[in-house]
Amino acid sequence: MPVCVLNNMISVGLFTTAKLAEIETIADEFGYAPIKAALNFGYLTRKSYVAFLERSGFPLVDVRNEVVDETFVEQCDLLHLNAFLYLPLRRDGRGNLLVAVADPMDEQLQGILENKFNTKVQLVAASDLDITWMVHKLRGEFYVKEAVFSLMRKDPESSGLTTFTDYQLLFIFIAIGLSFFFLTINFVNSFIFINLAFSFIFLFAIVFKLSIALKGSKFELSEVVTKAEVKAVENNSLPVYTILLPVYKEDKLIRKLIWNLRSLDYPRGKLDVKLLIEEDDDKTLNAVKDLDFPANFETIVVPFHMPKTKPKACNYGLFFCKGVYLTIYDAEDVPDSDQLKKVVCLFRKLPKDYVVLQGALNYFNKNENLLTRMFTLEYSYWFDYMLPGLQSLDVPIPLGGTSNHFKLAKLLELGGWDPFNVTEDADLGVRVFEKKYKVGVVNSTTLEEANNEPFNWIRQRSRWIKGYMQTLLVHMRNPPRLIKKIGWRGFFGFNFFVGFTPITFLLYPLLLGFYIVYLVFDLQTVRILFPDWVLYISIFNFIAGNTLMIYVNMLAVFKRRFYELILFALMNPFYWLMHSIAAYKGLWQLIYKPFYWEKTNHGLTKVSHSASAATAAGKVNEPR
Repeated sequence: MPVCVLNNMISVGLFTTAKLAEIETIADEFGYAPIKAALNFGYLTRKSYVAFLERSGFPLVDVRNEVVDETFVEQCDLLHLNAFLYLPLRRDGRGNLLVAVADPMDEQLQGILENKFNTKVQLVAASDLDITWMVHKLRGEFYVKEAVFSLMRKDPESSGLTTFTDYQLLFIFIAIGLSFFFLTINFVNSFIFINLAFSFIFLFAIVFKLSIALKGSKFELSEVVTKAEVKAVENNSLPVYTILLPVYKEDKLIRKLIWNLRSLDYPRGKLDVKLLIEEDDDKTLNAVKDLDFPANFETIVVPFHMPKTKPKACNYGLFFCKGVYLTIYDAEDVPDSDQLKKVVCLFRKLPKDYVVLQGALNYFNKNENLLTRMFTLEYSYWFDYMLPGLQSLDVPIPLGGTSNHFKLAKLLELGGWDPFNVTEDADLGVRVFEKKYKVGVVNSTTLEEANNEPFNWIRQRSRWIKGYMQTLLVHMRNPPRLIKKIGWRGFFGFNFFVGFTPITFLLYPLLLGFYIVYLVFDLQTVRILFPDWVLYISIFNFIAGNTLMIYVNMLAVFKRRFYELILFALMNPFYWLMHSIAAYKGLWQLIYKPFYWEKTNHGLTKVSHSASAATAAGKVNEPR
């Protein structure tokens, strides 16, 4: 057994031989130094580790403020530096190479480094997190550039780096020019035609969503995982499962995140959890440093590179993943404890062309205020009705932001996420369909924190809607080629759902404004623009559209038995006005800063997820 700090902890009673054997098994499987396995898999707290080093005569050096001779660092690969937690510093003037390490007693690592650099090496102790921050900052340039530009290089037609192509701009300007031309030639008839076109598009988009929701209400998942199947799974048969946790300035949620991860029913040594922290996010890094209980994740520091988006961070994290399967959770997510086992079981049952499984999302603070209630209604009809309906139609499925479970090899084949798309999972869902792969739905729920503050909600929703616009622009660069890839049904399904979603939000206040002007102002000019027959058609379309959306929101309560929310569906017209504000904000940002990631603040709720978890997630019919 090689000498390391963990052996010495055993000698003073801080560690057991049995625990060390478990750690060394994990270290061998993952290719890590034992100290990294101990810290990242919840065997050791950082405070006890640092205290032991200092008592043993190894005070920590602050590598972030040390002089570093980068010629030595450049001889090392980032993956090895990250796995074994070391950083060559400089020569000490006595012929020794100073190397900062997380484990200054690791004689095996010392021998490897002396052989590598062909010189005597002196190990000095440093914080594992500071070493991680430094090695990614100094050696992460190649990997972060790959994270940003790999998809654009391999599949430029799928990259959102170009927002509008020349042909798309030409089409937009011709459409605007023709509209102004016809308004100039015959303003009244042209205005009437545009008004009717808008109202019919609005109604048609809502009828399409209603038809999908009704189909989804009758559709039962063709493959489900029962509790008995989950119980029958043997832990030693489970593969390594990677979880990506992209965070930014979420220091207040770190403790909650760790407890949520601990609730997962999956072997600790098979969970490859990556906490993705941006280089400038010292708040979150310090929160991890200050933990006084073990954490079961590896910290990956994402070097600075624009665009500063979640998909770029996730792409960077892919270089360090060890799993067969991979999922993403947000910092506040509370997945069903058996979700990972269900995914493994379902992937084993499904044909090989299924490469993604989408879990349902819902909220643990649904009754906090009016906004959280509306948000819950929206998510319930989307994940419980729309998603199964889209799956039954075999059309592209825009994935949700979290709880997407991938076959890692296939995700890499697809090129990962588009770092320039701010709803990266919706875009990836379309690319999965284009490549002739399939998206499945797993009967499991992840609870999130519903936005309870209007301005925070608008920031989040404007980013989503902007991302839908980006996804539409990317995949509609060449409509004939898209039809060839996904067929006519997929083409119409993609356009009606992804394309018409932002369009209906943009049209809604215009149509509402037309009717208010007509009803409030008794002006002859207005009556010319709104003849009675136009008014009747427009009002019917507008009222019918709103009524159908209220009905869809009422329908949403039944699968989860959220009956107390049913009357709040009547507030949907006002909720749509908030969508419209977000849509115009998203449209403006699409033009002047398309890659800007509008951060959503989390941890605002005063509701504990444990108090409402059963009512939020456990009401769906669960197969036994």
